[in-house]
Amino acid sequence: MTESFAAVEPLLAEHADIEGQLADPTVHADAGRARTLGRRYAELNQVVGAYRAWREASDDAEAAAELAALGGEDGDAFAAELPGLRAAEEEARERLRRVLVPRDPDDGRDVILEIKAGEGGEESALFAGDLLRMYLRYAERRGWRTEVLESTESDLGGYKDVQVAVKARSTPSDPADGVWANLKYEGGVHRVQRVPVTESQGRIHTSAAGVLVFPEVEDAGEVEIDPNDLRIDVYRSSGPGGQSVNTTDSAVRITHLPTGIVVSMQNEKSQLQNREQAMRVLRARLLAAQQEAAAAEAADLRRSQVRTVDRSERIRTYNFPENRIADHRTGYKAYNLDQVLDGDLDPVVRSAVEADEAARLASAGDA
Repeated sequence: MTESFAAVEPLLAEHADIEGQLADPTVHADAGRARTLGRRYAELNQVVGAYRAWREASDDAEAAAELAALGGEDGDAFAAELPGLRAAEEEARERLRRVLVPRDPDDGRDVILEIKAGEGGEESALFAGDLLRMYLRYAERRGWRTEVLESTESDLGGYKDVQVAVKARSTPSDPADGVWANLKYEGGVHRVQRVPVTESQGRIHTSAAGVLVFPEVEDAGEVEIDPNDLRIDVYRSSGPGGQSVNTTDSAVRITHLPTGIVVSMQNEKSQLQNREQAMRVLRARLLAAQQEAAAAEAADLRRSQVRTVDRSERIRTYNFPENRIADHRTGYKAYNLDQVLDGDLDPVVRSAVEADEAARLASAGDA
């Protein structure tokens, strides 16, 4: 496996180097740097483990082959074991090949998730609320923490717009278990088919809500923002229907002039807290914009064949009359919509993860 030696050696060296850095107490004084190193170390652990397993399986198979060639009773015994050892070697080789396929470097990051009601008025807002509860319950099942950063409720209790931070409680040992690794496929248009509560004739309507997912920026220095590029407006917070919920100008709207990205926050009572939350979301959006621009310039560097850059893509349909969930990218379909909306989202997410992995493996094989 000459190719694998060439690919693995620098990764083994990097793993050893990071291991040494993480043993240095001064590194942990910088929480952002320590998190970044920890995330990369966890990713490289997968490579190191797979490489060592392959080397051990390969050595066992070669030793058995040499002993089998000697003949005699002992040789015959080793010859009988050889097919199983060769199969184990091939299995270990395939696992190593899989972990050597470049992964999304953001897989271990936390996430900022936005849900926006689309056309459909109150029904779309109610569906956005259903999606919010689905993600909150999914996060709870995964042991992740959630924080609603900003929300605009509709008159019937749905959401016109809601932003949620989803965070792992600790750095995952396997980046594939990271928040971004699983939620990045949720971006796009989610379509619902059901009888709205506002429908008096019992007719099924179709409406939609949009989901945006951004990897969260852990260190503010990752994304350079010139203060002169920001327009910051403050205003009075308001609730549904425009009723005042705050008697001071604590709400904050930040506009990033070069890109036109606008972030508004009013959930906190303090203007400073709202500004900090708005900057948190702005950095995540700018990081995503930079990554998407880089991916568009170099198609071969696209991190995902499944998670499209086009956020207007219809990715999934939630059919209430049939209790059916269908993912249009992967072909996944199941008749347990009630369970999915209660947070049992793993099989749906897994279909996207596996489709993406298959596409990346195919691309690596063509390279």
